[in-house]
Parts: sequence; C-alpha cells; structure tokens
Amino acid sequence: MKITVRKIGNSRGVLIPAALLAACRIESEIELHVDEGRLVMAPVRAPRAGWFDKLAAEKEAAGAGWPDVLPGGDKDWAW
Repeated sequence: MKITVRKIGNSRGVLIPAALLAACRIESEIELHVDEGRLVMAPVRAPRAGWFDKLAAEKEAAGAGWPDVLPGGDKDWAW
C-alpha cells in the first residue's frame, strides 16, 4: 500500500488507514524507531499488562493443586 507523505508545518506526516490501526491494535500512542533504514511503529502497552490474566487462567486449569499466589486477587496491586 502506498501512502503519500504530507507536509504538516515544518514536519511531515501520513494518514494511517483505520483497518491497519485496528489490525495492529494501535489506539492513541505509538513507539517509533528506525531499524535498518526502516521506520517501525508499535503500539504502546502497559509493561505488565495481562500478567494476572495469564496467572488466573493457569491457576484455573491446574485446579486445587495450584498454590494461592494471589490471596484476594490482584485488586490490591498497584502498578
């Protein structure tokens, strides 16, 4: 897909189609860097997003033999 680079003030910009943003799960912020001459854009994610979701699924799959790592759940944890 070709997209025109447009002048925006003293900078340049592109309009990214909504379908591409949705496919990459990009919402409001991105990280941008150069990798071997390519401009790479990635969604910004919370550093520990989903950790407790995975733990809860493993605990449920293992049943009663799994130690209670998070007594009372993760509601008291602050990141």
